Amino acid sequence: MPINRNSKISMQLKQRINGFIALGTYLKRIVSENGDSSAKELFRKAEAENGWFTQDNIRFALESWSEALSEENLQQWLYGYNIEKSNPKTVAIIMAGNVPLVGFHDFLSVLITGNKVLAKLSSNDRTLLPFLSKYLISVEPEFKNYIEFTEGRLINFDAVIATGSNNTARYFEYYFGKYPHIIRKNRNSVAVLTGNETVEELTALANDIFRYFGLGCRNVSKLYVPENYDFEAYFKAMYSWKEIIHNHKYINNYDYNKAVYLMDSFPLLDNEFLLLKEDDGFSSPISVVFYEKYSTFEKLNKELELQSENIQCIVSNANLPNEVSFGKAQTPDLWDYADGVDTVDFLLKLP
Repeated sequence: MPINRNSKISMQLKQRINGFIALGTYLKRIVSENGDSSAKELFRKAEAENGWFTQDNIRFALESWSEALSEENLQQWLYGYNIEKSNPKTVAIIMAGNVPLVGFHDFLSVLITGNKVLAKLSSNDRTLLPFLSKYLISVEPEFKNYIEFTEGRLINFDAVIATGSNNTARYFEYYFGKYPHIIRKNRNSVAVLTGNETVEELTALANDIFRYFGLGCRNVSKLYVPENYDFEAYFKAMYSWKEIIHNHKYINNYDYNKAVYLMDSFPLLDNEFLLLKEDDGFSSPISVVFYEKYSTFEKLNKELELQSENIQCIVSNANLPNEVSFGKAQTPDLWDYADGVDTVDFLLKLP
């Protein structure tokens, strides 16, 4: 049912927070091995809709959000913002579908600030968010006046948050540039290695690379390594994800990319489920990680600063500015905003 955009109902901040805390508790329950039957059906439906959404990846996404939506995390995130709002705006959210629930943070941010969501879902992720919204409304019924999903043309909205490729970003700019907006383009994440990483750190890095098959903007798609770096320890650590090659979509990409690179005589490092290719690019294909060598940290820091528009996060233990610990790329805190743009601040400043 469409939301009433002229509704004068105003949910209190405490109500909204309590609703999401309850949702977090519910997510803890449904990701357990004995989750309820509706959750099991949810997993099956989402995987059938998008072959990249394996039940393991869906479970990981839901579990990550269950941990994020604690009272402590929500209070810490919102501390310092003046959030009470008496005149809610309707915010159109155009969501990507590369990883499960990739648009949930935008959805949460719009609702927690007292605004209304008009969501256009990706055809690759049409099941998960409506399911969670239904539960959210069941515990806080007034959310019903704040949430609408549409498959048609977006109309009657006040602001836009859109996520897509560099190509779709140009389309978004053309159609939505006159509205207050956040428009996100392609970004990838990188890891900076020094050669002094522990086995545990490199094994954690494997999670940053392989989780969601490398399809997320927070997946590490490129390594920066010292000159004469020995990849032996790195490849040993990657074996914790060796079973990924049994996914038919993944192995098809691996076989294809390997064949293309070999035909073009590109030198590769290969462990039979992951390809390493020396390349100055950032957006590596599925089953491929690019790497680039650095000579000094001074030159590397300049390079990272120069490429900041292409980088979502930097995974390292080298004491770099704003670095993320190994294994933590796919579990950002609520205050780790995509592209470094403070979504809550943007929403609170809407005219």
